[in-house]
Amino acid sequence: MHPLPYPSWLNTGDNTWQLVTATLVGLMSLPGIAVLYGGLVQKKWAVNTMLMAFTGFSIVLIIWVLWAFNMGFGHPWGGGGGAGTGISGFFHNLWGEPHPMVSHFGEQNQEVLPNGTAIPFHFPTATFAYFQVVFAAITPLLFLGSVLGRMKFKAWLLFVPLWITFVYTVNAMLIWGGGWWAHKGAVDYSGGYVIHLAAGVTGFVAAWVIGPRLTRDRLHGLPNNLPMIMVGAGILWLGWNGFNGGDPFYAGVDAASAVLNTNLCTAAAAMTWVFMDMLFLKQRKPTLLGGINGMIVGLVCITPGAGWVDGYGALLEGLIASAIVWVAWNYLPKVRPFSKVDDALGVVYTHGLAGLLGGLMVGLFGDPGMVQYGCSGAKFTNTAACTGSFKVSGLFYGGGLGQLGWQAATALWVICFTAVASFIVLKVTGVITRGLREPDEVLEIGDLAIHDEEAYPEDKFAERIGGAGSAFAMAGIAVGDPSPPVAPGPEPEPLGER
Repeated sequence: MHPLPYPSWLNTGDNTWQLVTATLVGLMSLPGIAVLYGGLVQKKWAVNTMLMAFTGFSIVLIIWVLWAFNMGFGHPWGGGGGAGTGISGFFHNLWGEPHPMVSHFGEQNQEVLPNGTAIPFHFPTATFAYFQVVFAAITPLLFLGSVLGRMKFKAWLLFVPLWITFVYTVNAMLIWGGGWWAHKGAVDYSGGYVIHLAAGVTGFVAAWVIGPRLTRDRLHGLPNNLPMIMVGAGILWLGWNGFNGGDPFYAGVDAASAVLNTNLCTAAAAMTWVFMDMLFLKQRKPTLLGGINGMIVGLVCITPGAGWVDGYGALLEGLIASAIVWVAWNYLPKVRPFSKVDDALGVVYTHGLAGLLGGLMVGLFGDPGMVQYGCSGAKFTNTAACTGSFKVSGLFYGGGLGQLGWQAATALWVICFTAVASFIVLKVTGVITRGLREPDEVLEIGDLAIHDEEAYPEDKFAERIGGAGSAFAMAGIAVGDPSPPVAPGPEPEPLGER
């Protein structure tokens, strides 16, 4: 009998679950976010939007294995293990110390966080790195929604890797990698702070720095494909089972609880938004886009505490967060500074505010009976081998104000640091790419001007000879079309003030 080709530390169930959940999270980006955003924008921006999502995802995967993974989950600067250490992995992990992620050692040995975990990981570093990279890769795609319809494509290609390097990895190290906030007791189960709050802040700052879309695009920015939006939303909802279900890092009872709580909160938030549209909007009608907004709020809100709240807490979080974000969505755009910033898809509300509320509500609804690693109590086997279980006790479950205080302090850090660091990275990017914004004449045309492609081309654009600047393409004549060019019509009316 031949021995199995498994190391002694490998648990095939845990390893399989992590790879499956990572793939679900990846599907949230491609095609999920790509088709969701691609359907939400005007049709002249559909190709640009989807290609920015595609390239952003690809860039993060590359830099993650080369240096960013070690910066976020390697040895923290200042040492490890103490409450005052673990600020960032940047200073000595930039080039993959101590072992490059893409080396055979980096990929196939057991994953071990330098600051330790409650119980050992039972899968290789390749699995953990892939699970973490799909989290990192979706974050720029989220704040992409704030700057659609005006950001220069080459600026996007530079801003994404710089932002992941200098912003994302710092927050990841401090909260997830055993850094300072983690040692103080702050928690973020699956990215309410590291991903969603940071994405909301970054998107808002980027929209402010780059400037608004053209006036006509803002006033007439109707979605181009509602069915495609619904497909993207559905992939996002079910893909979130991997987002939150994979973060216990074990195929155990808490993974099941996190999945169920995710869906409970999302359903409650979606229905809350629909009912509020029916009760309080002027037209008193439910809308598909409103339901999807509520869905996103629920998914984001439950993310910071999916496995640390029970089902009652999940339902309450969905109701509370959706109601608050609904009010913010409908009224904050009328007041400064929100009225002066063109956040194209409202990322600051559905991700930034929802992530903040979810993180704070962990301090209210965290249930100490929800044990993340299942290592305590008579119902769990081999308890003697466990180094300790991890619990979160919120205010309403006898935990006092301590957890809520650390959640609030961590949120303040993420908001302030992310805003300042993102501003600096944007300015540096703008200098290198000679501006962050496409010229107005390009913005008038959209996809054809930037990519020479259209999402819904008319028959006359089905085949072209040469590029977009060829005589045939400029004249709008399809190949083989015997009809002569049509004389140009009257000049279009001025677009008005931008």
